Amino acid sequence: MLTLLGFGMVIVFMALIMTKRLSPLVALITIPILFALIGGFGGPGLGTMMLDGIKTLAPTGVMLMFAILYFGVMIDAGMFDPVIRRILKAVGGDPLKVVMGTAILAAFVSLDGDGSTTYMITVAAMLPLYRRLGMDALNLTCVTILAGGVMNLTPWGGPLARAASALHVEPSDVFVPMIPSMVVGVAGVIGLAYVLGKRERLRLGTIDLHGSPEIQEGALLPSEDDAQLLKRPRLLWFNVLLTTALMACLILGVLPLSVLFMVGFSIAVVVNYPCVKLQRERVSEHAKNALPVVAVIFAAGVFTGILSGTGMVEAMSGSFLAIIPDAWGPYLASITALSSMPFTFFISNDAFYYGVLPIVSQAAQTYGITPVEMARASLIGQPVHLLSPLVPSTYLLVGLAGVEFGDHQKFTLKWAVLICLLMMATAMACAVFPLVSR
Repeated sequence: MLTLLGFGMVIVFMALIMTKRLSPLVALITIPILFALIGGFGGPGLGTMMLDGIKTLAPTGVMLMFAILYFGVMIDAGMFDPVIRRILKAVGGDPLKVVMGTAILAAFVSLDGDGSTTYMITVAAMLPLYRRLGMDALNLTCVTILAGGVMNLTPWGGPLARAASALHVEPSDVFVPMIPSMVVGVAGVIGLAYVLGKRERLRLGTIDLHGSPEIQEGALLPSEDDAQLLKRPRLLWFNVLLTTALMACLILGVLPLSVLFMVGFSIAVVVNYPCVKLQRERVSEHAKNALPVVAVIFAAGVFTGILSGTGMVEAMSGSFLAIIPDAWGPYLASITALSSMPFTFFISNDAFYYGVLPIVSQAAQTYGITPVEMARASLIGQPVHLLSPLVPSTYLLVGLAGVEFGDHQKFTLKWAVLICLLMMATAMACAVFPLVSR
């Protein structure tokens, strides 16, 4: 019963948002409540489940809100203008080079292990160029999220840390053998960017941007007087150093992410805009970007709270294990790699790595498959995982790029599966985990 309710809830949710019958915000709240009531989980307990889910995601919501405000101030002050100038010199008006440049930039920025930061920096730098050339922003969101999905397998990234802690293995033992798969995965994303960029070049042709007044001024950002008055070229190096320090503290884990961005925003807005009136105007201006994202985060808390609190996650995991025949035991590593795509799409990383993986790994040991091999196999599905409606940062990406969540999923999903299969094939070729145990 719980298994049917769990999968039914996710399927109905996905169908409604992909067909645009409901917005993600409304669907994340109403659909789980409806299915919980159908399952007989009414009463005060339902409210407790939802509050527990909201509390779990509250730090993420705070982090995203202040991160949007922080990078909004950096954009206003012109910190990214030199980056845009260099990108323009490298790619010109060639859509092919623009999409490939997006993939390379996203892969580089993703080294910090935080998807939200990657999306904000990449979109801030590249979206004005896409708009100026008339390119489809789905290409931007596609290659950005796939590059982030591959690079998210670093030891300081969430998935690898979860897998290593769940199976009590050393993160370095999991990560180092995965490096060839990551390299091939990034190469695959850049290759995909070439294909998508070539398609855009055929559609749009190559446009000469170097005579554009905006380009000569050094940015593709709006050149209205109000926007230019907000620029702070004299504070460029201060803003760069502040952002670098913020990223360093993020990687070192000096403070929680939410606190780091609260402090970073406070410093940035006071130094760049000492006038209180200007500070209020900047917060009000960027609040329209922050509010929809944060609202969806808290709505996702309702979804995940009900999914976990009702026991649907455990039931879905148990049903998966029950249908695996004994003859498939020697293939558990490759089965885990393949199943990590749908499983981390339908349930959270926490539920998969702490709920499903230890059970499967325990069974795999009877066939000679080690826990560290299972940990590596479980990471393969991460590019698909980021397309899940349960991943908060994905809403930030589509919101910043101005595309529909459902359109982004339909456009990117097939390519994400292809990148995962490419990484899986590389991993097995390098004996990172076995196709079949001996």
